[in-house]
Amino acid sequence: MNGSIIRILCFIALPVLFYSCSETKSLEEGQYLYDGAKVIIKPDSAMSSSGSKALRRELKSLLRPKPNGSFLGIRFKLLLYNLAGTPTGKGLRYFIRNKMGEPPVLASYSAFEKNRAVLQNRLENRGYFKDSVLLDTVYKGKKLTAVYTAELGKQYLIRNVIYPSGPDSLSLEIARMAPRSLLKTGEPYDLDVIKNERSRIDTRLKQKGYYYFSQDNLLVRADSTIGDHQVDMNLVIKNSTPTLALQAYRINDVVVFADYNVHVDTSIQVSGLPKYDGYTIIDQNKKFKPSLFSRALVFKSGDLYNRRAQDLSLNRLVSLGVFKFVKIRFDEKDTAEKKLNAYYYLTPTEKKSIRFEISALTQSNDGNGGQLSVNWRNRNTFRGAELLTATAYLGFLRQNLGQGNYTNTSKLGVDVSLFVPRIIGPFKFQENSGFIPKTRFNAGYEYYNQSAEYTLNSFKAGFAYLWKQSIIKEHTLEIIRVNLVNPTHIDSLFQLQLDTNVVLARSLQKTFIIGPTYNFNINTLLRPNRNKNNFYFNANIDLSANILGIASGANVNSGIEKKIFDVPYAQYVRGEIDFRHYLSFSQTTVLASRITGGMGYAYGNSTTMPFIKEFFAGGANDIRAFRSRSLGPGAYYAGNQDTAYIPDQPGDIKMVFNTEFRFKLFSIVRWAFFADAGNTWTLKYDSSRVGSQFSKDWPSQIAVGIGTGLRLDISILLLRLDLGIPVREPWLAPGERWVFDSKNTVLNFAIGYPF
Repeated sequence: MNGSIIRILCFIALPVLFYSCSETKSLEEGQYLYDGAKVIIKPDSAMSSSGSKALRRELKSLLRPKPNGSFLGIRFKLLLYNLAGTPTGKGLRYFIRNKMGEPPVLASYSAFEKNRAVLQNRLENRGYFKDSVLLDTVYKGKKLTAVYTAELGKQYLIRNVIYPSGPDSLSLEIARMAPRSLLKTGEPYDLDVIKNERSRIDTRLKQKGYYYFSQDNLLVRADSTIGDHQVDMNLVIKNSTPTLALQAYRINDVVVFADYNVHVDTSIQVSGLPKYDGYTIIDQNKKFKPSLFSRALVFKSGDLYNRRAQDLSLNRLVSLGVFKFVKIRFDEKDTAEKKLNAYYYLTPTEKKSIRFEISALTQSNDGNGGQLSVNWRNRNTFRGAELLTATAYLGFLRQNLGQGNYTNTSKLGVDVSLFVPRIIGPFKFQENSGFIPKTRFNAGYEYYNQSAEYTLNSFKAGFAYLWKQSIIKEHTLEIIRVNLVNPTHIDSLFQLQLDTNVVLARSLQKTFIIGPTYNFNINTLLRPNRNKNNFYFNANIDLSANILGIASGANVNSGIEKKIFDVPYAQYVRGEIDFRHYLSFSQTTVLASRITGGMGYAYGNSTTMPFIKEFFAGGANDIRAFRSRSLGPGAYYAGNQDTAYIPDQPGDIKMVFNTEFRFKLFSIVRWAFFADAGNTWTLKYDSSRVGSQFSKDWPSQIAVGIGTGLRLDISILLLRLDLGIPVREPWLAPGERWVFDSKNTVLNFAIGYPF
């Protein structure tokens, strides 16, 4: 028995010993592999346990260099580097060593001593004066660990904060900011807080006209000699502060060079030139209407200089999308008055552009095809920064049904949108943000042909308002949206299927969709940051003929069906939400999660939701272990798409949960592991799809898939290949739904992340 145990222990120990030796294989005599560092806090008795842990984390984050990266305690990249040896050329070994591998991080006493000084300085910045940081090292074979011990006394606290009290306007202005000071009596001394307070005062002064003032003109004197571990803070204006910085300035002339380039004469005298709404516009070729700038610019002649107004004006000009470069310059007016002339230099971008896109696809259900689209843009259609876009597309998909049978799908369409950078209508929007609200006009047509079975003609038009509350918050209010779907050329044999299959019949109903929509979006990733947590939230409400249906007394269940131009209109309420969370462990290692779903309810003039407004489950951006739009609803099973053509399976309710762990392998290669769960359901009983109705048993009808995926991030786009495996199939009998269905794996090829 003892011999068996010894053999087992040897069997476990040998790989560990081999791994340990492999890590230090390339080290020379006298070199040690840096195995990381420990920070030990020996705090004053008044420091809490949580405060000690927070300080330890802060100090440890300052240490450099970082040890070799590891996963589950194994430094895989270092192992690859060592195993590759010293390649003589640029072959496979060179690629493994330099692209996939990572050289050893060596221990360096000079780096350790520099770290000790950095930690000492940080403690002083946090109010731990005259305390010390000790350095020690621990050797373990060819590995070395640094140990930093911080011996702390009592942290210094702020006793008094004194602001300037002079009679001059600048001192009075700074003194008014004292009630909202970041320096609080009784709070710990903190150099970062002091810097932030100086920055806060500088920002506020820039909003009060002090154009030439700088936070470097403000000095915070700390007196730590008063005893009892206390400190007095005294804010003073430096004696060396220039006279210009002591004065508040107003705006004199605002001059806009609307068509600026290096050949434009900017020394032109503007005093005698005509003005539009107080602005002098230099635009010899009349590329832009002067009214464009009166709406975009916040500064006006006579206004007190304000940094926020300056930034807003620049942001609004950039958001117009018609200028390649935007620059502003201020010059002091050569008079006794404290005034500034503002000069805007705007370089227009190309007015028109055209882009061609070609895409090809192959599906795991023997579907092959592609699409060609042409996108044309005019960024200044009526000289007011109006954006006119036109897109034409042509697509084709051929699917093999087996036994020599095929189904062909073709579509072609055109979509035209006009974005006007202002609100057209009686509504008033708050326009003091850095983004100009827009009005959108949209119209489109699509021709859709499904083999010889049927043809769909779809017409749409809409009128909407778009505005950004901030860089991360955006609203879209579609005041009116009209959509007409008209089926034609229905084959007689296919009509027999429509008469007996409500799913197909619903997809080919001739109907009007008319009503408003509203969409709200928050995306913290739009603002560059290094936050550990980021999120995305999108909510949408879609209405059709609600007031019209109620006012007209429509009730199709009672035989009262109302029409517009002899076409029934849809009456429904539809809502949808999408919440995503991104937990970042590093710049390339992220745990992304999503909860999405919605519900549509048809009533009055409709018994079911329009097919194009229904929810679908399965596909490359959904539940990836199930084929696109084929899952559900509920416990219903439509069949195997590998052996027969299965129509899309719509539902009135949808719930989907996704999580995905993404990480970098090497260079542009990324990898991911994922798990998806969810389904769709119908609100009402569907005799042609038994088991589809939503009920209290809905949790048992959740489908689950797992998988892994390869991604190539080539900066301009990301190519994604995901392999999904069903592990829970809701159409199976209760108790038998948990499976590992490796025979029905789904391979998805797509562009971009799924969420």
